[in-house]
Amino acid sequence: MNAPTPITPRVLRVEEAARALGIGRSLVYDLIRSGRLRSFKVGSRRLIPAAAIDEVITTLTEEAA
Repeated sequence: MNAPTPITPRVLRVEEAARALGIGRSLVYDLIRSGRLRSFKVGSRRLIPAAAIDEVITTLTEEAA
C-alpha cells in the first residue's frame, strides 16, 4: 500500500507566517494592518494564504532595491 501524500497547507496561522518570514508576530500584524500582507478571518482566527507569503517577500525585496 502507498504511503499517504503529505498535505501542503494552503493557509498559515499568524505564528506560522511569522516563522516562514523569519519575523515576529507583531511585525506580521503590522504588515496585515498596512495592507502589505493579505489575510482573512475565519471565526476569530486570522489566516494568511501561503501565496501571500511569497507576494510580501517580493514586495519587500523590490522596495529594498
